[in-house]
Amino acid sequence: MIERYSRPKMKSVWSDKNKYDKWLKIEIAVCEAWNKAGLIPEHDIVKIRKAKYDFDLFYEILDRTKHDMTAFLQSTTANLGPEGRWIHQGLTTSDVWDTATSLQLVEAAQLLDFELEQL
Repeated sequence: MIERYSRPKMKSVWSDKNKYDKWLKIEIAVCEAWNKAGLIPEHDIVKIRKAKYDFDLFYEILDRTKHDMTAFLQSTTANLGPEGRWIHQGLTTSDVWDTATSLQLVEAAQLLDFELEQL
């Protein structure tokens, strides 16, 4: 987004933090589904639900790999231990990227709807 034309709330919708927060939400939701299907043990999903990514580590890995999903996954699983093996199980980068972008589009549309109603 062009900085001078960006409104603060819309800028937040399209921020890296919001994008990666959505990536994490999607990864955890998929793990929840695998757990419900009996494929991820309950003791693992308890830890996965608390997963976080480390922004500093993310950018360090991104600088080295030049691949944002790899950096995201490594920075997320770094603090999980063996439970991290379930993160991204059965997914492609596009599965996560496209779903997150769809969530951001919904968020942006809701913001626009709200602002239009204020006119």
